[in-house]
Amino acid sequence: MIKHITDTDLMSIEALHKNYYGRKILSYYISYGTGYDFCRFFEVSSDDTVGYMVQFNALIVIFSQGELESEELAQFIAMNKPFRVEAPWIVLKNLCDIPGYGKLKRTMFEFTDHKPLKFDESKVIDEPSLDEIYNILEESFPTVADHGLWITEHSHKIRRGLSKIYLYNHCTTATVIFDVDDNVLVGQVATKPEARGKGYARDLLYWIGHTLSLEGKTVTLFALDYRESFYEEIGFKPVSVENVIQVLQ
Repeated sequence: MIKHITDTDLMSIEALHKNYYGRKILSYYISYGTGYDFCRFFEVSSDDTVGYMVQFNALIVIFSQGELESEELAQFIAMNKPFRVEAPWIVLKNLCDIPGYGKLKRTMFEFTDHKPLKFDESKVIDEPSLDEIYNILEESFPTVADHGLWITEHSHKIRRGLSKIYLYNHCTTATVIFDVDDNVLVGQVATKPEARGKGYARDLLYWIGHTLSLEGKTVTLFALDYRESFYEEIGFKPVSVENVIQVLQ
């Protein structure tokens, strides 16, 4: 059963604090609460298993520690047509045959104890213009959300201390997607085309990982197959392999 929830204190649900999926759901809950149509929260139950789900614009994230009733979930996804669905494999394995969607493997990396050897911190802007960041991302990610949605999401999270965006040398950017319970997810790493190949992304990630680790935070990111060796070289270690389903291109 899928039940839309508006009156549940998700922060009090201990299980949500224990893994990536739960913490990502909490990041949207802390940012928006339950009062927006574009950010809706659900309880998903099946037999003796209770899970939670957030639908944020074109993204669905599901948290569960057991299997859920897959037919109702598949119907919900087919009806709402999100671009991507993230869920533990115990849930996702039963959703891979939804028409129009394909499975995508990615590896979660965790930062280890590295630091940049030569890094000019004076070139880091930690409160950059969001328009400048969006322009860099737009050149690198054809599927980035439209300008208004992207600005709304990140400005909300930044104001609530859940997110931070870094700009290095006015050409390379990386974003703390969320920081919940001192667990940090980094993403949206991009460099302007004319500045690629100079090691700016590597150096910025070194610095972010080292700086946040000194604050006692666990820093992670996701990488597709062709980027795995890059992140291993700059001080991240693979900790798990995840799968998502997303709209076929």
